[in-house]
Amino acid sequence: MRMGPVFFLAALPVALHAQTQASLGVGVGTVRYSGGSSFGAATISPAVQRLAPSFYVGAGGSLSMLKDNVWAGQGRFDLWAAFPQDRTTGARIAVSANLAASTRSDGIAAGVGTAVAELMWVAGRGGAAIGVGPGTGVIEGERGIGAPHLRARSWWLAGPAQLSLTIEPIRFAGAWYTDVVGGATMDRGRLVASVWASARLSDAYGSKGAASAALQYFVSPSVAVEAAAGSYLSDPFQGLPQAGFVSAAVRIHAAPRPTGPAPTLRARLAPLVAQRRGDSVVVRFRMNATRSVAIAGDWNAWQPSPLRTLGDDVWEAAMVLAPGTYHFNLLVDGNDWVVPGGVAVVSDGMGGLVAVLTVL
Repeated sequence: MRMGPVFFLAALPVALHAQTQASLGVGVGTVRYSGGSSFGAATISPAVQRLAPSFYVGAGGSLSMLKDNVWAGQGRFDLWAAFPQDRTTGARIAVSANLAASTRSDGIAAGVGTAVAELMWVAGRGGAAIGVGPGTGVIEGERGIGAPHLRARSWWLAGPAQLSLTIEPIRFAGAWYTDVVGGATMDRGRLVASVWASARLSDAYGSKGAASAALQYFVSPSVAVEAAAGSYLSDPFQGLPQAGFVSAAVRIHAAPRPTGPAPTLRARLAPLVAQRRGDSVVVRFRMNATRSVAIAGDWNAWQPSPLRTLGDDVWEAAMVLAPGTYHFNLLVDGNDWVVPGGVAVVSDGMGGLVAVLTVL
């Protein structure tokens, strides 16, 4: 069974707390190729990922038992990291790398790798990025092939829903094709649901499309049932054809997930209101026995900015912000993310909380 694409990049600008997530899935599925052939599979699929405001690293794989005692294995590794924001332009430079491989006991092994450097902008709960980088693919017994990649993407977070769009032109074997992928993911309470649509546009290779949907429901904080169905485009770098699939699984998570209602504004707490000082707004916090305090919010792509100490455990930040509502947290002593006390909070959509700041 082919691993689906990993769509983590859009969520990173709002991932405040460094989190490690590990899980193991056990399930069954059926894959059907366009020529009419199909096979069933019993699969185990471990996965682990680490998220923080400025980086993501994830690895996953699957081992499937097919018909006639044939085994198939797949694996994927993803890395994304962003550099500090340019205060004059609001832009950040980020780099990403992806590696994937597949093999069968009755067939051949193949692999693909890409690296992209991009320039990204984040505004509020949305953003956009453009990038370029090399890609390569190799099939056992064949000479490898290189291909340049261009990529433009955008995302928007609307409450519990995340929308994203990626356009990626790729030059493969002397001709261009363009993959367009759009999707929506909702993460709320016990339920995580997503739908994706993709199209491949090319005069040389022909145009085609695919779509898929996935549903994950947590029956307990550590156990979820999963179901997915749809189709995926071919992978010319690994020689994998286009196919349709249906799968179901049970996934056990190492860290429990909150399954109650998402936190809302605390009834007896109000947002922090920034004070005006000329063209800037000023916020102050009292933090006992700390060496340093930084603030990160959705106005600066969650890149921590140092506060200055005023003595008596008081720390101050002066920022240039337009009137509106913002979300933030504090980084204390360079290690611990802290939600300031006495301030209204909302869910960060990933099991944590962020504080609310109002600029009048």
